[in-house]
Amino acid sequence: MRLRTNESIEQALKRFKKLIERSGIRTEMKRSAYYEKPSERRRRAQRKRLKKILQANANSA
Repeated sequence: MRLRTNESIEQALKRFKKLIERSGIRTEMKRSAYYEKPSERRRRAQRKRLKKILQANANSA
């Protein structure tokens, strides 16, 4: 990422943080920092699927 012309450091840092957040790098780093049991991984995936279904139902209703 490069600084744009007349862009302050604060603005560039804010843009960088948004870029990292959107790409999922931060959550991946947090997730890989500690060992996660396979059962915990499945449970997290199930919760993610359930959340997606509930949001879809809420949007259609």
